[in-house]
Amino acid sequence: MSDAAPAVPAVTHAHLRRDAVAALTAYRPSDGSQQRLRDDYLAHLTIHPDGVAKAGPPIHLTASCLVVEQSARHVLLTLHRRAGRWFQFGGHLEASDASLWAAAAREGREESGITALTPARTIVELNRHTLEGNFGRCREHLDVRYLAVVPDGTPPVCSEESEQVAWWPVDALPEGPHGDVADLVRVALRTLAAPRV
Repeated sequence: MSDAAPAVPAVTHAHLRRDAVAALTAYRPSDGSQQRLRDDYLAHLTIHPDGVAKAGPPIHLTASCLVVEQSARHVLLTLHRRAGRWFQFGGHLEASDASLWAAAAREGREESGITALTPARTIVELNRHTLEGNFGRCREHLDVRYLAVVPDGTPPVCSEESEQVAWWPVDALPEGPHGDVADLVRVALRTLAAPRV
């Protein structure tokens, strides 16, 4: 038995908290609801220095990545084993992640099997949601969402975290809570169609 003190999330994840504050401060929300979420996330991180860690409070930040084909005709989704629903790839931040973006990239690569997957570094959307099902002590996720574009026809590989991984037409998405995935896809497609400056 080790005499080492248990890891303290506020210490092990301090770099992720700093990165999250910087990334959220730089994020330019598209509307009032996104602005309120950004302000809520920043307030949460002020109150909870460990609010980026799964071992922190039951409400904590997560990072996710929506994968879209270059043609923007299909999105790659995972049938989440615990939730029993189709989602973008994502999950908890790990102390070894360098940033929120790095966590989203890691989750995307691990869960899709696409090793070359690289999301854009700009936050696409924030989403706060209550968890339903067997998620242990986790009660709410404050998700920070990124977007990755891959060549059409890129083959995915199903991970042990998923029941299935499949390409879905953007105009025939699976049903989800409150249109969550459909809303994210709409935001992502608007982002892809916006002129680059």
